[in-house]
Amino acid sequence: MTAPAALFAGLLHDAALFPPGDAPMARALPEHRAHRAGPRARWVGPFLVAADRLPELRAALDAEHGGAPPLEVAVTVPAGAGGVAGAVAAVRADPRLRLAGVEVPAGGGDPAAAVRRAADALTAALPEGARGHVELPPGTDPRPLMAALRAAGHGAKVRTGGLAAAAFPTVQELARVLAAAAASGVPLKCTAGLHHAVRHTDPATGFDHHGFLNVLLAARAAAADPDPGAAAAALAERDAARLARAAAALDDAGARAARAVFTGFGTCSVAEPLADLAALGLLR
Repeated sequence: MTAPAALFAGLLHDAALFPPGDAPMARALPEHRAHRAGPRARWVGPFLVAADRLPELRAALDAEHGGAPPLEVAVTVPAGAGGVAGAVAAVRADPRLRLAGVEVPAGGGDPAAAVRRAADALTAALPEGARGHVELPPGTDPRPLMAALRAAGHGAKVRTGGLAAAAFPTVQELARVLAAAAASGVPLKCTAGLHHAVRHTDPATGFDHHGFLNVLLAARAAAADPDPGAAAAALAERDAARLARAAAALDDAGARAARAVFTGFGTCSVAEPLADLAALGLLR
């Protein structure tokens, strides 16, 4: 019982530098290189780095032995729209780096106007082939925000967890985001909180975590049905065997439809999500 290979290809964006992993650069970079050079490569996307850590990344690249291929990076810009141009220029100035994408928070003020400002900054700075994502303000109607991103040709980013309960969107909130992304044709990535494949309650914190397999199946549901209720049902499921059967039942077209909506997520561990999928029997 395996799922289509397209369902998990490049799904895991390596966020080893970010909480809660907080790996040091000297460990995160060589481990990412090993992932991309080994049998996990098909499932691993870009190396995520915050803009203010680019000098540290360049120093780590200086310490590498020669012959390493260019490092595919996605840069987060916590400073907002005003920091996008500088971050892009810093990556493009180093031939050892290849810019896969830039992620920027929308910022404050009117949500739709903030999303447009961030999108405009991405449009002005991004080279061809790099993907922009604007992190949506939490607790807002996602539909006008998705419309603004579709007009600009950029993706959306949604936070699915964090260090406080309030950082975790409810099943209904996340379902509305997925439904809006699918209806608008806007690719969506997630960040934080997706530590395991299946929805669960963390025994240490009591927080309910979304499962990334739940999100994949909810994305497939949203692509097929504009009613957020279909996506919400997939997000709420806690039966691992039932989710695994649903994933294995997808054909290639269904897997591609899911990934057109949900393009990937940042994870501080590459090994743990893959171990979950292997335990569920879903990896070839």
